[in-house]
Amino acid sequence: MVRVRFAPSPTGPLHIGGVRTALYNYLFARKMGGKMLLRVEDTDQTRYVPGAEDYILEALKWVGIEIDEGQGVGGPHAPYRQSERKPMYRQYAEQLISEGKAYYAFDTAEELDEMRKRLEEAKVDNMSYNAVTRMQMKNSLTLPKEEVEARIANGDAYVIRLKVPLKEEIRFKDIIRDWVVVHSSTIDDKVLLKSDGMPTYHLANIVDDHLMEVTHVIRGEEWLPSAPLHILLYKAFGWKAPEFAHLPLLLKPEGNGKLSKRDGLLGNFPIFPLEWKDPFTEEIARGFKQDGYLPEAVVNFLAFLGWNPGTEQEFFTMDELIDSFSLDKIHKAGARFMIDKAKWFNQHYIKSKSESELAAIIKESKADLSNELAVKLVSLMKDRVTFPQEIITEVPFIFDAPSAYDEEVAKSKWNDDARKAMGVIKEAVAGISDADFTSQNIHDTIFPALEAAGIKAGKVMQAFRLAITGVGKGPDLMLTLEILGKAEVISRIEKAVVALG
Repeated sequence: MVRVRFAPSPTGPLHIGGVRTALYNYLFARKMGGKMLLRVEDTDQTRYVPGAEDYILEALKWVGIEIDEGQGVGGPHAPYRQSERKPMYRQYAEQLISEGKAYYAFDTAEELDEMRKRLEEAKVDNMSYNAVTRMQMKNSLTLPKEEVEARIANGDAYVIRLKVPLKEEIRFKDIIRDWVVVHSSTIDDKVLLKSDGMPTYHLANIVDDHLMEVTHVIRGEEWLPSAPLHILLYKAFGWKAPEFAHLPLLLKPEGNGKLSKRDGLLGNFPIFPLEWKDPFTEEIARGFKQDGYLPEAVVNFLAFLGWNPGTEQEFFTMDELIDSFSLDKIHKAGARFMIDKAKWFNQHYIKSKSESELAAIIKESKADLSNELAVKLVSLMKDRVTFPQEIITEVPFIFDAPSAYDEEVAKSKWNDDARKAMGVIKEAVAGISDADFTSQNIHDTIFPALEAAGIKAGKVMQAFRLAITGVGKGPDLMLTLEILGKAEVISRIEKAVVALG
């Protein structure tokens, strides 16, 4: 059975690129009839941020990614938080030592700095702790066995490092990038177990993926340089490595480089799925959800950032994405993050929602809105907005009579015909009963009345809109009048006549 995992670190809010990684894992697992796991990789306790783990769970839930096993769900391989698995990792590191594939290193920070300085002075390109430099340092390969045992017994600080072979070609086939070949001489002796007993990412991730029976590791391109090391670790343990698929980077909207928080600030768009308040600085980072993006729009947008179905279809439900998804349709090249495309998807999904669904959404931000008014506002605005909240924010005149009038429109449209028309319209409106005050009845009453008065409706409608809304353009005027109600419409006509003269 296919088993994939999403393994974020709780070091802050989940980047939108992380959501895409989770999405691709989810789509692949569902397509293959497999399972998706969620594992929290919190081995670096110095970078742990309170609330980040809950944020990750909430963000995945919001976009519709269902976790089959793991943190927040449970399962046969619990615990799924790496800090709670700490005692287990040591035995695997010690196993490698006993087999001569790893070693204890007692070097202090000062001694490591001195080593780098010597290498720099000697103009050595590879200034790392590796198969050559290890023999000049204080470790269990260079120290007598008795001294090593004594240092450990005395409580001296040490780390456990992988003993990387000096001359070995490391080869693996990446599903997206084909064959990757790296020589072991370019890989340093990575720390596997830190001095505080915590495993590094490299050890914990390999051990956990093996124990949790992960068959495919689908992760960002930034992890590609670490993949050869991970292949070495699998080989050292004698385990079969999973298949790897390294996803293309999300690129800045313009220029070169990865998408960053700064790009979001400069481009005035979010790069996190949900709003995040930093627990230390109280700085608030915008979220796609709070900005008004619908989860299905975000999913559709992210799916196309690096993947293409090979058809003309652009709008997909989650089930359709699952049916169409395959790893071999993921591109190698980075995907440029164009926020206008996300907005385009959002507009589509707003238009496709029922009036009652959208009404429920806008009521979340304006609780005092009646259901009846919410539905009418949706009917008025759904085809004109990018975000649900604009159904309210773009029609302030619905809630408050205009206190000022567009001067340019007044100058060109408020004339003798307009003044005459206001009287005719007021009288016509007054003759409609409250029960019959609908957009169609209003239209069928006002237009014949203007014609009977010898006034061409087309020449005075913008002036009428000005009187009602204070501006010269906007959504359907007849429906606007219906929403406002007869008494309010008459009141605004009278107010405009006085104000505009």
